[in-house]
Amino acid sequence: MAHLELKNISVRFGGLLALSSLSFTIGDGRVVGLIGPNGAGKTTVFNVLTGVYQASEGDVVFDGESILGKRPYVIFEKGIARTFQNIRLFSAMTAVENAMVARHCRSGKGVVGSLLRTRSQKREEAFIREKALEALAFMGVDKYADDVASSLPYGLQRRLEIARAIASEPKVLLLDEPAAGMNPSESSELMKDISRISELGIDVLLVEHDMKVVMGVCDHIVCVDHGVKIAEGDSQEIQNNPKVIEAYLGQPANQ
Repeated sequence: MAHLELKNISVRFGGLLALSSLSFTIGDGRVVGLIGPNGAGKTTVFNVLTGVYQASEGDVVFDGESILGKRPYVIFEKGIARTFQNIRLFSAMTAVENAMVARHCRSGKGVVGSLLRTRSQKREEAFIREKALEALAFMGVDKYADDVASSLPYGLQRRLEIARAIASEPKVLLLDEPAAGMNPSESSELMKDISRISELGIDVLLVEHDMKVVMGVCDHIVCVDHGVKIAEGDSQEIQNNPKVIEAYLGQPANQ
């Protein structure tokens, strides 16, 4: 099982401290929720974990190795995949081509093999397509495999983005607002999907504003406010934590 640990991570943008000495662990087969008000630093955490932002202080350790400062594609190849708050599909490509792009990080053939179209390269390409279709089927979008991504309804595009991440065979999957824009029925199905992803042996870090989704699917929850961790625990502990209530309601719980 993968083990991803943030150790006293701080991120500064000029005079703004976006994250302050933030520490928590993802692993042990858990679905971990990362919650907090708008601007709390949740997406900044994702960007640090995936190499988009550099931390000013602290370290990120993945399977015993520091990944701080490594390029995003290196981190992706090591097994950390993500989705985005705003969908970032290759809109002019088909659904299966989107998934195949992610799967190519597991490819063993280089540029020369692709140019020469060798027999082994063709076999590998067929295997990549097969694995991409499996990921689409897992998320229930396989019947749209040959449809252009931009032609799919919003909810299916959300599912496709998750399928694309799964196609890379990640050890850890970072889901950034996967239920955004979904109706209650779609959100309920998404909760089941996240549980099934965890059952594959993939650790999940979930950022989500829909508290029904968070409380329904997360084994462990971390709450941040203004870049600082204010609470950590299971759903019951988080719901009853005065600091969490104050962060969301803007006033102490006893008022």
